[in-house]
Amino acid sequence: MSATPESLSRPTVTEREARQVAEAAREQDWRKPSFAKELFLGRFRLDLIHPHPLPAAEDAERGEEFLAKLRDFCETRIDGALIDREARIPDEVVTGLKELGAFGMKIDTKYGGRGLTQVYYNKALALVGSASPAIGALLSAHQSIGVPQPLKMFGTQEQKDTFLPRCARTDISAFLLTEPDVGSDPARLATTAVPDGDAYVLDGVKLWTTNGVVADLLVVMARVPKSEGHRGGITAFVVEADSEGITVENRNAFMGLRGLENGVTRFHRVRVPAAHRIGEEGQGLKIALTTLNTGRLSLPAMCVGAGKWCLKIAREWSAAREQWGKPVALHEAVGSKIAFIAATTFALEAVLDLSSQMADENRNDIRIEAALAKLYGSEMAWLMADELVQIRGGRGFETADSLRERGERAVPAEQILRDLRINRIFEGSTEIMHLLIAREAVDAHLSVAGDLIDPEKSLGDKARAGANAGLFYAKWLPKLVAGPGQVPGTYGEFKHGIDLSPHLRYVERAARRLARSTFYAMSRWQGRMETKQGFLGRIVDIGAELFAMSAACVRAELLRTRGENGREAYQLADAFCRQSRVRVEELFDRLWTNTDDIDRRVVKGVLSGTYTWLEQGVVDPSGDGPWIADAAPGPSTRENQHRPIR
Repeated sequence: MSATPESLSRPTVTEREARQVAEAAREQDWRKPSFAKELFLGRFRLDLIHPHPLPAAEDAERGEEFLAKLRDFCETRIDGALIDREARIPDEVVTGLKELGAFGMKIDTKYGGRGLTQVYYNKALALVGSASPAIGALLSAHQSIGVPQPLKMFGTQEQKDTFLPRCARTDISAFLLTEPDVGSDPARLATTAVPDGDAYVLDGVKLWTTNGVVADLLVVMARVPKSEGHRGGITAFVVEADSEGITVENRNAFMGLRGLENGVTRFHRVRVPAAHRIGEEGQGLKIALTTLNTGRLSLPAMCVGAGKWCLKIAREWSAAREQWGKPVALHEAVGSKIAFIAATTFALEAVLDLSSQMADENRNDIRIEAALAKLYGSEMAWLMADELVQIRGGRGFETADSLRERGERAVPAEQILRDLRINRIFEGSTEIMHLLIAREAVDAHLSVAGDLIDPEKSLGDKARAGANAGLFYAKWLPKLVAGPGQVPGTYGEFKHGIDLSPHLRYVERAARRLARSTFYAMSRWQGRMETKQGFLGRIVDIGAELFAMSAACVRAELLRTRGENGREAYQLADAFCRQSRVRVEELFDRLWTNTDDIDRRVVKGVLSGTYTWLEQGVVDPSGDGPWIADAAPGPSTRENQHRPIR
């Protein structure tokens, strides 16, 4: 007799068990080279990214042709202000995008898609996202993490034949993992999929289901109970959104991306054919994480688009607005902000294009590069938008509608700040990305010394690990003492009027310094290393800056060799590297000089109520209700908000 949904409670897991689930979902092997992985190990492998890889001519032609059509659609059919004002993308816009083939940009032409490369898919997202970030999110969630990507990588031929043509032209898809009490800790996933003959029966509640309100197809992660003939575990399914027992209970509203069709979806005894399971039982998290390796590149794509727009507005406004007898751009306090926006936009595009082209070529493992692009892009785009609001002053805080009503150009600076804020949370918050990247960055160390610092391993295991670690570090550590970054004239091919070679030598030296710092920290804290999240976050941020500097220099040289604004590209790369080096040095200083220890003590005091006196003197405008909504399985008592667009 199979288990019933009522008998399956939310799994209770320890911290160690949760880490084991996450670890099991990781790609364990490194079958291909990785520039970023080598960087964290102190090895500056410039040969892996230079000369800059380029798309094939036919891919570029197909991509440029589609971009031209998409630009025309954005300029003539999309009203971003209307979408933000009414918090909804008009149905006719969605229908037009379907007809244009925008929902099939990444789907192979043999299934009716556009067959764009990752490079051109990202350019398209940057373009459409500049017209309306909500539309960018709609298209990205559908193709980057929705049904098309996991089926492309893990689906059977029958599943591809069945679903990909629909996704390319008519159907919208969504990805459902998060639950009201489960975010980045999937070991506690409560939605169940109970085997029943040739089907599974799904029960549970999913939260923040981007596209879920209008979706036709869903990718759902659910926990299959272990039983005879079933290995169980978190498993991925393709589910028809109009299946009996599915209720969209709420359309959520947010501070930004106000056209986002994001909701709460309840499953009550929903039957899903076993043929709709993606991969094997227990492979759901691995499928999700592997999908995100390239899927994460969609967010920095829209961040690049935002940076380009911020630069345009900053340039035009700062030239027109005068203060004390000259344009505000010529005042150093404002000019430094404009220089930051320009240089950072150049670097973000360099990181995005380099990572995307490497994804297309499939020669390198880009799991760290894509994660760094997402982390760095979302953080820096938010800073650029914030600087734009500051440059615009009061007008930056004023809405576009208000500006228009009083006769000025309707610049939605405050909207882009609201819209960009979610990118620091979407598809892995900054804090989670720090931990994810840090885990990959120290993979080589854990591979040889993991048993040595594992408190549950036997003395024999520790002894063997110690011997292996000794051999590894005997070879590795001496290589961190000296390198080409200390030799004047190295990377001289990057000197053309402006000399970028000192920046690359700095990256090489800093990479070795970063690796030494990581090794010292592991020696000092051993098994407690994973709790030092402040330290790990700074290690990752240094790596992100070094990756961005490398990408910026390589892109500048590419543009120079192609005769495409090479001199100006060198100027921007030089400016970015100088700005980045200041941030890197500060991060290195904060590795060992910081307030982490006292911060932990204060946090314990806050949680124990020691400082409640500090909260006096205000009123709390929050409403009543639980912090986390009840997600107990069972039938829905609410009206279905599902609204498919046809």
